[in-house]
Amino acid sequence: MSASAPSSPPDLTRFAGVNAPPRVRRLLAALHALAVQTLSTPLKLTIVELERELFRDAERARNSQIQADIYAQARRLHDINAQFAPRFLDALATALANLREPRVRHVPAPSAPVAATTLTLVTDTDIDRDIVLADITRREAQRSASALQLLGQRFGVLAAGPAFDAEDLPFGPYVLCRITRELGEEFALGLETQLALFRVFDRQLLERLGELLERANVLLTHEGVLPGLVYTPYLARSATTRRIVTGPERGTGATPPREPGGAGGRPLTGWSGSASSGSWAAMTSEVIGQMAPPAPAVAAAAPADVAPVDMNAPALSALHHLLDAARHTQGPAGLGHGTPVTPGQPGTAAGPDTGGVEGAQAATRASQPEAAGAGERPEPVAISSGNLHATLAKLQAQSAGVRRTMADLHNALLAQMRADHGPQAALTVKDTDTFDLLDMLYGQIHREVRPDAAAVDLLTRLQVPVARAALSDPAFFVRDQHPARELLNAVAEAGANWLGEEDVDPQLVQKLDRAVDKVVTDYEGDAAVFEAANDEIQQHFRALAHKAELAERRHVEAARGKERLESAKQQAGASIEQLCAQTAPPRFVQSLLKQAWSDVLTLTLLRSGESSEQWQAREQETARIAEVTCQPPGSAGSDTQLGEQVEAALLQVGYHQDEAAAIARRLSTPGGEDDSSSRTELTARIRARTRLGEQAEGTEARREAPLARSPAEEDCYRQLRTLPFGTWFEFTTNQQGDMRRQRLSWYSLITDNALFVNPRGQKVAEHSLDSLARLMVHGQARLVSEGKSRLIDRAWQATLRTLRSLAGTPATAETDE
Repeated sequence: MSASAPSSPPDLTRFAGVNAPPRVRRLLAALHALAVQTLSTPLKLTIVELERELFRDAERARNSQIQADIYAQARRLHDINAQFAPRFLDALATALANLREPRVRHVPAPSAPVAATTLTLVTDTDIDRDIVLADITRREAQRSASALQLLGQRFGVLAAGPAFDAEDLPFGPYVLCRITRELGEEFALGLETQLALFRVFDRQLLERLGELLERANVLLTHEGVLPGLVYTPYLARSATTRRIVTGPERGTGATPPREPGGAGGRPLTGWSGSASSGSWAAMTSEVIGQMAPPAPAVAAAAPADVAPVDMNAPALSALHHLLDAARHTQGPAGLGHGTPVTPGQPGTAAGPDTGGVEGAQAATRASQPEAAGAGERPEPVAISSGNLHATLAKLQAQSAGVRRTMADLHNALLAQMRADHGPQAALTVKDTDTFDLLDMLYGQIHREVRPDAAAVDLLTRLQVPVARAALSDPAFFVRDQHPARELLNAVAEAGANWLGEEDVDPQLVQKLDRAVDKVVTDYEGDAAVFEAANDEIQQHFRALAHKAELAERRHVEAARGKERLESAKQQAGASIEQLCAQTAPPRFVQSLLKQAWSDVLTLTLLRSGESSEQWQAREQETARIAEVTCQPPGSAGSDTQLGEQVEAALLQVGYHQDEAAAIARRLSTPGGEDDSSSRTELTARIRARTRLGEQAEGTEARREAPLARSPAEEDCYRQLRTLPFGTWFEFTTNQQGDMRRQRLSWYSLITDNALFVNPRGQKVAEHSLDSLARLMVHGQARLVSEGKSRLIDRAWQATLRTLRSLAGTPATAETDE
């Protein structure tokens, strides 16, 4: 790095009023000149790149209103471009001039006392800006830590005080980002524009900050300010190293509970497989409510350091308690096979550890023939976990293609156990609970999967591995993102969303079949088998989503082209209407202007734009047409030059030579008269033509004014006009209530047209926002929220509601949604 002084001469007048020795003022001027030389170009490029960033954001805007707001912000940058760099450098000069002033950190001033009803934590805008700026400054402070330390010491010498911290250093990232934020506020930029400004500022200017700091250190070194200063950080080593084990497989229990099912209020916009999983522990706790039994007194007396507390224990305990309550209410047949008897039944042992015996007794009694005497029944014996999994392993190896329910698997397991271990073999109450919950969960899943989909057979083949995983992990139903459930969800969603009658994907079927075969063959208790199979399916889903995005993009571009055409037609029509209202040409001339000449203006707007010379020429020609045709017939000759211009323009929009010539003669002759052509014949020929942009069927029908909307329809209509692009809808396809998902890829506030694609990105429908609002009110279409996007989460919520209903406890309104 060169140690030479900046090429531009220092501006000593800027620092003439600084209360410091002349040498310090000269050094401050030299530092500012160095900053001007180093930062001027990046500052100019910041606004240029910001404008490009806004245009890119506009192309990716969620709706048309946001897109228009971004374009408005981008237009304001033309005025800001010339002011940003000078004002930034002026603010930096002020920071240098205040070097010897008391150092005051820029913190928000305490607010005045307010009433309790108006208290808020902090403004959302400040939160967003603070997060972005804090991340930028922290990263840059770490990257340039050595240079900032050295420069802070040297600035302390110039200020005749202690060394400057990175937060106070005029050339530090904190001060530079603060100046940028203040300029964004002074220029009245919107929040999104300010955030984009910070990101561009980080790329364009702070990337050069290391160069500025190094050059400033070299300059001050050559000027004799701490010339031999070096900085070598001292890394202290502790005698022992502590290792904090977070346990990713156990981390979900320690995290604060999220909103059940995710952010259920926000519309789903991601492609299939991209939705985040819901918190099953939170869902279970919310639906069950206060059903959990009180903790035993023995547990309270246990020492705190005996074992770590299982964060999922309350939800698990409440879940088993709800199952027990359901059995009390519904009886032995209420929840399926092998339902345990209630505690306290005669003939059973009392105490906290007798649940397994009760379940074994109940299961055995349920399986004995009615003819057998009570004294001949063998005592039920709960088999060990090892024998249970060995029996399931046999069933897993014998898995056939016959469709069955989880209750059928339960019966087959009991039969195999008694064949291997005697008629007294039975399940524990917890294992029976697990099978009952799996049976209910599978039942809810099958309600959404198409009966003729290949995924139904795959779900059947997964029954034994999933049951083994649930029996092995007590937290199967409350642990977030369990590998077995993730694979189950991937297979189920394929059967519900992707494998319809008209869009069977052979590659996806092959991937699913291979993944399920791998699990059935390899699973022996290791959850990594589920993870590997699910990863393979998710990779295919991501590839499908990428293809769908490409296909969707083509349809969206076509729809945007139609919108631009419609916008140009509206603008051309408005221009002609205004002209006709001001000059009042003959009625037949007005008809020609609105039908033929309007296409010429529309094409000019599409090709050249409103600010082009071509459009200005067309406006002049339009005004000349009105001027000529408003004259009395025969008062003057035809305007030959105007006629040639009109004829050439009509030929460009597809008119035949004779039609274009006839129209041009009438538009360039006083009174619009032409003895060589018939008005009736010319009118018929013009009406028979397909006008520009009316090739699509139903265009005219969509232009008709919609019927009056009810208040509910108006609310839905307003909501639709603010939805983000990519929102998923579910449409009712038949009287049986079957739903089909479609993605709202794009809509226009100009044409009121909405484009829908299927999960493959292929166009499947177009609706007007008005008709879509009416469908929503009548229950024929509904938004898909993020909280209900995953099939497995919806099935579990439905299972919990059903279980609570069986237990005789009414569900809350929120859980019934």
